[in-house]
Amino acid sequence: MFQKVIREFCEKEIKPIAEKIDKEEYFPWDLYKKMGKMGLMGMTVPQEFGGAGIDKVSYMIALEEISRFCGSTGITVEAHNTLGIGYIYEAGNKEQREKYLPRFTNGEAIAALAITEPNAGSDVGGIQTTAAIDGDDYVLNGTKQFITSGDIAGITVVMAKADKNKGVKGISAFLVEKDTPGFKVGQLEDKLGLRGSRTAELIFEDCRIPKENMLGEKDKGFYGVMDTLDRGRSAVGAMSVGIARGALEDSIEYAKQREQFGRPIGKFQAIQWMISDMATQIDAARLLVHRAAFLEDQELPFGKEASMAKLFASEMAMRTTRNAIQIFGGYGYIQEYPVERYFRDVKLCEIGEGTSEVQRIVIAKKLGL
Repeated sequence: MFQKVIREFCEKEIKPIAEKIDKEEYFPWDLYKKMGKMGLMGMTVPQEFGGAGIDKVSYMIALEEISRFCGSTGITVEAHNTLGIGYIYEAGNKEQREKYLPRFTNGEAIAALAITEPNAGSDVGGIQTTAAIDGDDYVLNGTKQFITSGDIAGITVVMAKADKNKGVKGISAFLVEKDTPGFKVGQLEDKLGLRGSRTAELIFEDCRIPKENMLGEKDKGFYGVMDTLDRGRSAVGAMSVGIARGALEDSIEYAKQREQFGRPIGKFQAIQWMISDMATQIDAARLLVHRAAFLEDQELPFGKEASMAKLFASEMAMRTTRNAIQIFGGYGYIQEYPVERYFRDVKLCEIGEGTSEVQRIVIAKKLGL
């Protein structure tokens, strides 16, 4: 029932504007407000803090359905739920949860997480943004890059170091509200895909925030980031499955209609085998995603399984969208059909929240290597 409700909403509200979102880099605030009313902008936050309080498997189902029609909407919802308010809920104290979460679960405002910097991507410990104590405040200085929803977020969780020489042991998390003096938006990125999501550079120049805006324990931010990224990897896997499913469903429909040599191309074995492999691998990826989410729901270790899910699902989705373009032939290469958009959108899933290479390292370490 949950999946059916989400799918019907997406077909009605997202599908008709998905092309506009991509081509015009359009950010549909009205859509996110509608999603907020449905509980989709605070899915895993408990009801006492204004969220829907659903389980993680249901969250994956919702992300798949949203991403099937629009990857830009999918990543915006995922980054807000998992990285933004997800971090606040997991690391915040009671006062911080009560103050911030209800403001960001209704779709009226977006939350973001700022980790990546120009010289610190996969190497989180290499971040250079500093947080110096000055009286009752922390003063932030530094630059963040590639931050999803960074320019529109009402609040951003910012990772910074009080001591540059401590490496990962010196990282703490801070809550920075949008209009804080010393905090400004730099360049907006012109991207290959997911063009309807906002990706921004954030600049902190003597940005002063009160001490109570530290989120979680001092110098424990790295561990909070790792936990959050584990959750995000399952979610990016769900996004990958959704985009790949869109490519599969469109390919099946096209293969039934497109005729060559006197019959639909879906009657040719080459196309049948391609589509069969796509469908099989999508199902396998979905099961990996749901397994990781189920383990998290049971409060069991899920880091290895989340990395496996993201690795397999994102690389599967790249193959699937590439094959969809091949099935469409020349029509797959033009913007008349959405398969080229699926291809552009899903590439980020192999990069964001830990590249495929990082996932393989994580898995190997979890296996004792």
